[in-house]
Amino acid sequence: MQFAVSVNYNMVDYLPDDAPSIQAMDLMEDEFDEPIANARVMVRDVSITESLAYKERLEAIDGVTGVTWLDDVIDLKKPIEMADPDTVEPYYQDETALFSLNIREGDEVATTDQIYDLIGEENAISGEAVDTATSQKMAGQESLNAAALLVPIIIIILILSTTSWIEPLFFLTAIGISVLINLGTNIFIGEISFVTQSVAPILQLAVSLDYAIFLLHSFSDYRKRVSDPNEAMRRAIKQSFPAIAASASTTFFGFIALSFMNFGIGADLGFNLVKGIVLSFISVVVFLPALTLMFYKWIDRTQHKPLFPSLENIGKRVMQFRIPNLILLLLLIVPAFLAQSQTSFIYGVGEQPETTRAGADAAAIQEEFGKNTSMILLVPKGGMGKEEELVQHLEELPHVSSVISYVNTVSSAIPPDYLEESATEPFYSKNYTRITLNTETDSEGDEAFSLIDEVRDTAESYYDEVHLLGESVTLYDIKNTVEQDNTVVNLLTIIMIAIVLVITFRSISIPIVLLLTIQSAVWLNLSVPYFTDSSLVYVGYLIISTVQLAATVDYGILFTENDRNLRQEMPAMKAIKKTIDDKMFAILISASILSSVGFILSFTSTNPIVSSIGLLLGRGALLAFVMVVFALPAMLVVFDRVIEKTTLRANFYKGKGE
Repeated sequence: MQFAVSVNYNMVDYLPDDAPSIQAMDLMEDEFDEPIANARVMVRDVSITESLAYKERLEAIDGVTGVTWLDDVIDLKKPIEMADPDTVEPYYQDETALFSLNIREGDEVATTDQIYDLIGEENAISGEAVDTATSQKMAGQESLNAAALLVPIIIIILILSTTSWIEPLFFLTAIGISVLINLGTNIFIGEISFVTQSVAPILQLAVSLDYAIFLLHSFSDYRKRVSDPNEAMRRAIKQSFPAIAASASTTFFGFIALSFMNFGIGADLGFNLVKGIVLSFISVVVFLPALTLMFYKWIDRTQHKPLFPSLENIGKRVMQFRIPNLILLLLLIVPAFLAQSQTSFIYGVGEQPETTRAGADAAAIQEEFGKNTSMILLVPKGGMGKEEELVQHLEELPHVSSVISYVNTVSSAIPPDYLEESATEPFYSKNYTRITLNTETDSEGDEAFSLIDEVRDTAESYYDEVHLLGESVTLYDIKNTVEQDNTVVNLLTIIMIAIVLVITFRSISIPIVLLLTIQSAVWLNLSVPYFTDSSLVYVGYLIISTVQLAATVDYGILFTENDRNLRQEMPAMKAIKKTIDDKMFAILISASILSSVGFILSFTSTNPIVSSIGLLLGRGALLAFVMVVFALPAMLVVFDRVIEKTTLRANFYKGKGE
């Protein structure tokens, strides 16, 4: 069924319906036939006549719904030398023509392929539609590339962590089946985002493999004590169920928080991951025991000696540095928290790498014609004098290279009623006037966003009703939407996970210690772009701040649960050392898998959003491992008495000694 699920590559579709740019887009579609341009085509070494022929051939391509060029803004029957250079140069200079066109949504791949065939390798095409087409072409292949790299790496990690050559296949089969079912059940949703398609299956595999590992490790322990495999499995399920349930619950509620995002990509991914976690949980407690009991003899026959060196006495070495570890944490946490809030963000998909045709073409067009982002302004129709004043005012704004309207393209002296509809149609509908601004800014950034505010303020000084649309306006709305989401999602994640932790440990202090440990790793992870002076894709930042917390708090749960049980039999220092010895390897395996998933996503994906999520995930898993193994033990020992007093029926050991 997964092959019948459609994938949406257009981020605009995930903005809420009440976003100003969405309302403006709907209004323009109702009022005007000609859509906004979403691609630019550059053709070198052409005369004016040849350029016009190219325009006709572009218009004839199925999927191209409109082409704008120089002949739409000046009369080419007159010598071009007589025209204003500022009007001509955005379309034609040094025998190079630049066309603006609209490619119909849904036809991006087929249409851009036809344009590539028309213009050849030496010319270029760029724009939103091209980015969408590139993402569509690469997504399927990149997912296969990621899986081809990831599965062998996970198998190697699991072989190192077990004593059977075949046991890792049981882990992957149980979780792999739940991943496939999750992909197939998306048919009931009908459509998923490209982020969900690229990230969700691999992320589900990484965060839920722990459940299978918990169960089969427990089963292996009971096999040594109980002769009957069925009885060993019954006990293993009973013993590991609380840990699996707690682990699944924190991840489940963390991902539910994503579903509360107004920006639909977060909700789409959140719902998909929640569904995946439920399916993985069911698979591990229902399917995996049955599979294991049918084929446990295979596990017995493929036993091997432990391949990973023993970590015995590692706890003693770690705890020798407990005070420096705590001091280092305190020194890092404040600058990391401040730095992660000062990171510069990208709100769209980011730039395509120049190693791709799309990236190279975008760079070539910018080098030849400079930066250009179009913006469309819709104001109520009527009042030619007011329109002329507004256009003059807009032309004076910084970063506005040209303004195209009826009053400066045709003439304010000629009433529109005197002309044929084809001459006025680009500028007037029944109710609205359309003014197109060409700007010299990037599609996003401080300059682009402040210009949007200036254009809106300028237009509102003339008209009570103003509508703006265009790529930069859409990204401005995405920025405002996801920034509001950030506070809500992070707060919800922390509250939901805190509730699960309080119920799991029946303690007030343990959830605080655990959340501080993992949240510190999140802040350290998200502060790296600030210190390296690089921009971060905001959707990736928002998703990872939730996913890292939800997925890696399991390490802390596993560690603290073991320490709390040992603390009932021995003093604090002895319990924490033994916990490090016992659990460091299991946490290392889990973190290695999650980190491998992240870095492979980053390595194989050319989509900037998916790549940034992968990089953050890979780095975040390693930082969470370091925090749980080095900072958490120090805090558990330092706050041992506080934990005892704030935990229901703690029953901590009262004797002395290490």
